[in-house]
Amino acid sequence: MTDYVRYELNDRIATLNMDDGKANAYGPDMIAAISTSLDRAADEAEAVIIAGRPGVLCAGFDLRIIRGGDAQAAAAMRSAGKALLLKAYLHPQPIVFACTGHALAAGALLLLTGDYRIGALGDFKIGLNETGIGLSLPPFGLELARDRLEPQALSRATITAEIYGPEQALSVGYLDALSAADTLHADAREAAARLAQLDGKAVSVTKQRLRQATVDRILAAGE
Repeated sequence: MTDYVRYELNDRIATLNMDDGKANAYGPDMIAAISTSLDRAADEAEAVIIAGRPGVLCAGFDLRIIRGGDAQAAAAMRSAGKALLLKAYLHPQPIVFACTGHALAAGALLLLTGDYRIGALGDFKIGLNETGIGLSLPPFGLELARDRLEPQALSRATITAEIYGPEQALSVGYLDALSAADTLHADAREAAARLAQLDGKAVSVTKQRLRQATVDRILAAGE
C-alpha cells in the first residue's frame, strides 16, 4: 500500500485502488505507485483490476506541474507517464479497469491500455480534452487512441476534444461494458476471474504480438 494506490491480492487477482483523496491526478507519485503495483502483480497475480476512487478514475497529468514553469519537471512527468502507459498496455496479465467516474486526458489514455474496461453509469466525463485546455496530444496519446478508439470517432476524440458520457464512451471504444456504480467492483472482479482462467503465457504473447506495432510507432516518435 502507498499513499496513492492500495494494493490487494485475493484469489490470484490483484486490485490496484487509485486514491489520492482528490482527483487522482496522474502525477509523479501516482505514476510511481501504479508502476510498482503492476510489477508486484506480475509476480503474484493472474489478472489485475485497476480502479479509481468514487466518482473519478483519473483526471490526467498534474496541471500544476505541466504549467508550473519547471520544464524539466514537466518533461520528467510526461516521460514517466508515457513509460507507465506502455507498461500497462503490454502488461503480461489481463488488466480490467473499473472506471469509477471521470477519466480525462492522461486518465483516458490509461483507460485505453486496459484489456476489459467497465464504466460506472452516471454523469461522468470520459475523453481526451487536451486541445480544449491548451495542450496538444503527444504521439503516444495519438497512437493509443488510434489503436483503441473506433476510426470514425478518432478525429473528434483527439482534434476536437469531444467528451463522452459512459454510454457514448462505450460506443466509441473507451469502454467495453457498463455497470451500475454499486455493482461495478463486483462486475470487475467477475470479469477478472474469467480472464484469469485463460492461459497466461498465451495471453502475454498474443497481447505483445497484437500491440507491438503500436509500441514501435510510439518509441520511434521519441516524444
